[in-house]
Amino acid sequence: QFGSPETPTNLNHIVFGIVGSEQGWQSRRNYIESWWRPNVTRGYVFLDQNPNPSLLPWPETSPPYRISSDLREFLNKSEVRAQRMVNGIMEVLREVEAEGGGGGFRWLVMGDDDTIFFTDNLVDMVSRFDHRKYYYLGARSEFIYSNYWFSFDQAFGGGGIMLSYPLAKAMAKDMKNCLKRYAYLNSADNTTRACVTDLGTNLLPQQGNHQLDFRGDISGLLSSHPIAPLISLHHFDFVDPIFPTMDRFESTRHLMSAASADQSRMLQQTICYHRGFRWSLSVSWGYLAQIYETILPRSHLHTPIETFQPWLETPGPPHYMFNTRLRSAESCLAPHLFYLEALKKVPGGHEIQTTYARSTARGVSPCRSEEGRPAEFVRVIQVFSPATKRYETDRCECCDIIRVGGDKVQVKIRRCLTGEVIA
Repeated sequence: QFGSPETPTNLNHIVFGIVGSEQGWQSRRNYIESWWRPNVTRGYVFLDQNPNPSLLPWPETSPPYRISSDLREFLNKSEVRAQRMVNGIMEVLREVEAEGGGGGFRWLVMGDDDTIFFTDNLVDMVSRFDHRKYYYLGARSEFIYSNYWFSFDQAFGGGGIMLSYPLAKAMAKDMKNCLKRYAYLNSADNTTRACVTDLGTNLLPQQGNHQLDFRGDISGLLSSHPIAPLISLHHFDFVDPIFPTMDRFESTRHLMSAASADQSRMLQQTICYHRGFRWSLSVSWGYLAQIYETILPRSHLHTPIETFQPWLETPGPPHYMFNTRLRSAESCLAPHLFYLEALKKVPGGHEIQTTYARSTARGVSPCRSEEGRPAEFVRVIQVFSPATKRYETDRCECCDIIRVGGDKVQVKIRRCLTGEVIA
């Protein structure tokens, strides 16, 4: 790798620094424990104060905890929450090196206590970069005003901030000076950006990290994910449960059950057609399948439906850093929705079957087309995908509707043909 005899980057080369609060830990631990792998994942959660006795003994299913340094006297100010989070970078390095684990340390990943990481995809993503150089990776907010108010050049911590070890080391060395230099900033992520910029590097945005600065129903966004592998999700406490029949924590565990089978396809959108019925079928793997009662090209279906609301009230559009399409009550453009119900390996081990079940009736009349067929009778969509890891990120996968019978539709995901048009 990179002309070096070193082994390829793996999860053991990554150390996580999670910044949380003692007060919120009891509920937020559910998010962390959904992705944390005890005795495999490396890292720490930094609390603002010692845990209440009711939180002890500390569970082995959570990262080990540490207490953040008190910076109030050093900075001569009472409100130091932002600086505490930035200082966590230095504190993680200190802990790792004190335990003698600095030798295999390539990447530092900082996140919030409600960040959900997809660690296999994260390893693949950082492996594309030379960990011996300075790299600052992450994502902007999807909400345009968050970027305007803070910075368009910062990684938002809820979506995860990834720092190569040399950059994290340089930041730790300059941490006291940088915290003094930017003590007037009230944003941890903007302070991190400023410290990184002063070391001569800038953000390389990643499409798979998600701050999720939204309110309400985010299914429209999650069902139209970029081709990039899913790295992180955030703010599940502030949006509706992503599965309508479950609460937030149940929804998180349900989503991660799919991730445990195949992270490489998580939320990846695959589109195919039943020309005879005039259906367009879109699958967001591991989450949601949709049937439209008309033929629509990928350019339309890949644009997220604006099911969500802005993070905060604004004077008006634009609200987001991406294009959207409005919900439609027009029967040919309103999708039938089928949420992930179950997942299993197909006998023989070469395929994974995900099953998506209709949650509620669509609530509009069928599309009026002499050639088409209404899809109200469909209750279940079964999707068969390869049990092998998906490596290609230059192009989506394709699919075929292989059977329609009773109340069931069966779909098979495959590699797209050369020059295949999805329309």
